Amino acid sequence: MTKIIKDKQIVEDQWLTIKLGADGAFPEIPAAGNIIVPLKLWLANKAELQQRQGQIGVWLDSNEDPNSLADDLSNLPLIAINFPQFADGRGYSIARLLRERFSFKGEIRAIGDVLRDQIFYMHRCGFNAFEVRADKSIEDALTAFNDFSDGYQTSVDQPVPYFRRRLSGGN
Repeated sequence: MTKIIKDKQIVEDQWLTIKLGADGAFPEIPAAGNIIVPLKLWLANKAELQQRQGQIGVWLDSNEDPNSLADDLSNLPLIAINFPQFADGRGYSIARLLRERFSFKGEIRAIGDVLRDQIFYMHRCGFNAFEVRADKSIEDALTAFNDFSDGYQTSVDQPVPYFRRRLSGGN
């Protein structure tokens, strides 16, 4: 079973990520178990998917709009955001929108080209789970949460800027 980082711990992944075929066709969906499906598959087969045994999460590509899930967020335990390449930062904004605009409380998982150097910043934007790229060390990636002791800017994990915390004596 694959390992992921979730809530700053290395754990066994309890989810199967379903990917569209190379031709864009929908794959066969297992009858049971926790699955993460692409947004396109979710939108086309929502009622059918909800009838199966197990939980369902949805993954968004970096070019997909989280507004398309607005009505479903209260029923989804997990949203995965795909990073097609290291330099594509749109997923950070999607996570922040999910947490701040939509008040999503479930798991937000980074998938795709996820590297250690991104994890601290992803966490600040609202991610709490990370599927580290297969050729990288998950143990090394776990240390990314300790790269910086604090942040100056506001973020999902710290809504008060550093200067205000410092002025109030709360560092």
